[in-house]
Amino acid sequence: MSPLTRPPFRLRPRWTLALWGLVLTVAGCDGPSSQSLPVPDAGACVQGNCPQPDSGTPVDPAGTRVRIAAFNVHRLFDTVCDTGACGGSNYEELPTDAEFEAQVTRLGQAINALNADIVMLEEVETQNSLDGLLRKVPRFPYSKLGETYTKASVDVAVLSVHPILEVRSHRNQYIYRPDGSATRFSRDLLEVHLDVDGTRVIAFAAHFRSKVDDDPGRRLAEATASRDILLESAKEFPGAMIVLGGDLNDVPGSEPINALDQALLRVARDRPDSETWTYFYSGRGQAIDHLYLAPDGGGVYVPGSFRVAREPTGGYGGSDHGAVYADFALTPH
Repeated sequence: MSPLTRPPFRLRPRWTLALWGLVLTVAGCDGPSSQSLPVPDAGACVQGNCPQPDSGTPVDPAGTRVRIAAFNVHRLFDTVCDTGACGGSNYEELPTDAEFEAQVTRLGQAINALNADIVMLEEVETQNSLDGLLRKVPRFPYSKLGETYTKASVDVAVLSVHPILEVRSHRNQYIYRPDGSATRFSRDLLEVHLDVDGTRVIAFAAHFRSKVDDDPGRRLAEATASRDILLESAKEFPGAMIVLGGDLNDVPGSEPINALDQALLRVARDRPDSETWTYFYSGRGQAIDHLYLAPDGGGVYVPGSFRVAREPTGGYGGSDHGAVYADFALTPH
């Protein structure tokens, strides 16, 4: 599609390795609590303290449960300098073999502690970066990197304990800012279809435009296009459970998050705002990492199960972001 004209609008709808184990702050509905690894199963909200979002279908207590997480691992560069200008003040980092091993070891411990079935990652440079991490998380036999094929790009990826059925990329799709100008996703919106006990689960891994040299219109375009793509996917696969997750670089109440909230369920909505922050900036925590569920599909959010895994001072596993995760129950059609 040419970027010159806009089609008619359609509403569719990363470090020092610690000497002791990681300590997680797992946000609870009745207040934060510190837990040592591993992260425990998320419990339900205390009734009356947390509003419950309507995911459309009651949770079947006998149904298959799936834990889905999203985690910005923070600049997971491999040990090869692709740009020819690495380290120091350059964008591309060049870790030694020992530094890379320490980073993936710590990240692997953190990811394993989530006890998730599907993990959407952000800021993974190359397949070599991902392979180094995969050696630390052997419980995930299936994975896919959303490579954008730009030197020193930090991309998205999906890890899964369940088989991959299909992969789609949206990196070359034209999307449109509010002023009508054309752009593309900052990183791939990676679409990975998985077979979870016979039910199709579609994971969309996202990493929207950062606020460094900000282009807010592009971030809003990413949000609007992501919403519409998920809704189209729900039409194409009406029995599938469809989840979007990642570092969306904006907070609830912002235009991009509002655009997603129009048609998708942001599962953190039933948690207190003070417990959903994932990134510490300008002296306060901000909720910029999110999980969304498309409506009327083959699964529902387990109310109260959204959590942020983070260390007491913020960040998780050596990253500057916390990891978000939630439980879902499949409701096969």
